[in-house]
Amino acid sequence: MSQKLYVQAKWNHFCFYFRFYSPDLNILFCRFCSGIELASLVTSSRILCKSWSVISSESETESGHEEDIVSNDGVGLSWKVDREHGPDLMVIAFKATLDSVQADFVSSSDLKEDNFLVFEFLCSTRIPIFSLNHTAVSLFRQNHQELDRLKSQIVSSNPRTPLIVTGHGLGGSIASLFIISLFHSIGSGKNRPLCITFGSPLVGDRRFEQAISRSSIWNSCFIHVVSHKDPLPRLFITNRTSTYVPFGRFIMCSDATSFESSYSILEVFMALASVHDRNKGLESVDYGNKGLESVDYGNIVKNLYLKATCIDFSTQAENTTDQDSLATGISLQLGALELTPHMQQQQENIDINTLETKLKELEKSFILQKKTLFDPSKKLNNMKVIMAQLEWYIKKYRNLKIGYYDSYKNMNQPDVYDVVHFQKTLSSYWEKMVEEVEMKPQKEGAAFRTRWLYGGTTYRRMVEPLAIADYYRDGGKDYVNEKRSKHFKQLEYWWMEESKNATSDINSTRKKNVEAILTIDSCFWAHVEEALLLCQELKVVKENEEALKKLFEFEVYVYELLKYYAASPDIFLSQCSYIRWWNEYKEIKGSSYTSALANFMNDASNFKQYAVGAYDFP
Repeated sequence: MSQKLYVQAKWNHFCFYFRFYSPDLNILFCRFCSGIELASLVTSSRILCKSWSVISSESETESGHEEDIVSNDGVGLSWKVDREHGPDLMVIAFKATLDSVQADFVSSSDLKEDNFLVFEFLCSTRIPIFSLNHTAVSLFRQNHQELDRLKSQIVSSNPRTPLIVTGHGLGGSIASLFIISLFHSIGSGKNRPLCITFGSPLVGDRRFEQAISRSSIWNSCFIHVVSHKDPLPRLFITNRTSTYVPFGRFIMCSDATSFESSYSILEVFMALASVHDRNKGLESVDYGNKGLESVDYGNIVKNLYLKATCIDFSTQAENTTDQDSLATGISLQLGALELTPHMQQQQENIDINTLETKLKELEKSFILQKKTLFDPSKKLNNMKVIMAQLEWYIKKYRNLKIGYYDSYKNMNQPDVYDVVHFQKTLSSYWEKMVEEVEMKPQKEGAAFRTRWLYGGTTYRRMVEPLAIADYYRDGGKDYVNEKRSKHFKQLEYWWMEESKNATSDINSTRKKNVEAILTIDSCFWAHVEEALLLCQELKVVKENEEALKKLFEFEVYVYELLKYYAASPDIFLSQCSYIRWWNEYKEIKGSSYTSALANFMNDASNFKQYAVGAYDFP
């Protein structure tokens, strides 16, 4: 097994253990902090040693000879491609030769104006713009043609070959950007690439972190190794503030511990800056690659590997009296970084107790956020149970010849109040689901999984009529333009995009199953309500040409739905609003009025034929 697959297997096993043995994640994670254990999993795999060896070109093969590494030189940047293990592993290591890293940002909108669209796919409806470090992006752009060729080689090569992209300092920032550019080409499947950086400065702002982190798969592709004494990763933190935000998982070391929450990482960076940078009087120094020699990551990862094989926390833990194991875990993590009460006694500018308390709250918040996203399949199944109850309600009022839309609108049945609860619960779930998808990068958001898309479409067709009933019951007008929820619009848009690729005979399928379908246009009842309002206008002003024109357009609309078997037979129930509209409209037009819809509606036997898919429209 390759080294990358080995560490991935260990990591997945660890995650599976907690998923399987803890149905209540909130209880589990509020009692336990796994940062040191997760760091130990990574450092024990030798994957960090392998990555660093390619950066330094000092690794050895099993026979004791230096490996064959192909080097490439660009503008201010070089990279090495290691194929020592053939199809088992490919490692690409970046090294930047610039003297300094500046804190300036460049926005994605500026890059788009310059026609540099490599990272534009990360934009989404909720995150339309983000910012990146100007130095890193400029270096990436200067070498874009060569890097694009390298990316093409990777995409066209064996897709099963595990890929690690690594780098030190600013080279690590380029490695991160290169991996992100790969996401657009190779997606986020099981054999996704892994980025390992050493002592690299932060790359982007909060919105950039959100664009990456909204995809848990993408976020898991990054491991950032940072020495507690290395100033470069916290270069852009000044006066305990930072417009830069980390993403991915960080392995922090004196002894190794790990953090994934971006807020927790920032707090730790600020604490380390308070201790180490002030001790050295380095607050305003512009660190460049010339200063990277001060931290020997080669020895660090080697020592971490040796420690990980025999690590024991019992001695550290036995001295704590805190019954809260989350707090204990955080205390051990800070101890691994030499942020201890003893350090607090030496430094007036750091309060370890306050730091521990803040990290505990941040970890709780992060864990709760992950819990809400933990098992979307289970949530969807729960929603399907509620929709099944709503289906029972629909069938009940179909048998009572009124239909669930009018029953709900009239609010004259005791079980209607159960439906109010169903509607609120379902709408809350799907509003959040649509928001989650919108916040994902475009490529991943567009691939809204079929199961959710079908579930969302059924929800929209079943529940939006209830929202319409609420609106018109309260005297509303023009629901489609004035009141329709954004999440209904988005679900409809996604469905229409998906339907463009449909190859089956949809009309034939509907005809066979028309008795069980929901009306395809979830705004149908809003159009019925508007038609009823127009009839009221015509009773006041009989020669209202505009109203007559709109009613004729509604006629055509209804007939098209019927012709393609896209309307539920429930619209023909004797007490429903559609039949009420037809009776009022027929009275306005007169008994001699003829049209395609009139010819169908004037013979009630057609309704029964339609309900079983036996009516053939001319």
